[in-house]
Amino acid sequence: MRRRDLVGGLALAACGLGTGQALAAAPARRPFRGRVDELRVVKHERRLYGYAGGVEVLTMNVALGIQPRGPKTREGDGRTPEGRYSIIAARPDSDYYRSLLISYPNAEDKARARAAGVRPGGQIMLHGLDPAIGAVWRDRHWMFNWTNGCVAVTNAEMDVLWGSVALGTPIEILA
Repeated sequence: MRRRDLVGGLALAACGLGTGQALAAAPARRPFRGRVDELRVVKHERRLYGYAGGVEVLTMNVALGIQPRGPKTREGDGRTPEGRYSIIAARPDSDYYRSLLISYPNAEDKARARAAGVRPGGQIMLHGLDPAIGAVWRDRHWMFNWTNGCVAVTNAEMDVLWGSVALGTPIEILA
């Protein structure tokens, strides 16, 4: 992503433009310490939910791909995929603080891309913040969709996920 696009988008968000919907911060709750056995991203809410034993234990605001509506259909479309995936790798040295690699594309995504004659893309992650995001925006980064298709949380939230999410944890991304 180009830094000028990020800065411009954040400026629009500061003015309340370009969001397309009313946004509200996730409700405050005590920090979770334990294992999460399922993650769910609800794109239209810009929220990530974590579950342990079927009970919601985490709620985080997220930023999505720069084209947030609709599922990812091809490489470079700026969309966040929709479907059932899992966490397949943990990267402590990510360009975006830390990251958890999502198993996109799954078999359905590959078949859809093959039928359309396009590449499905890949390297979709749940990650922390771009270092270019200034301090004033770190807790509000989710008000603007700035990723290339990934799901982004704050670095502090990434620390919680880093200690709570094991490899193989399912993640469902819903419209």
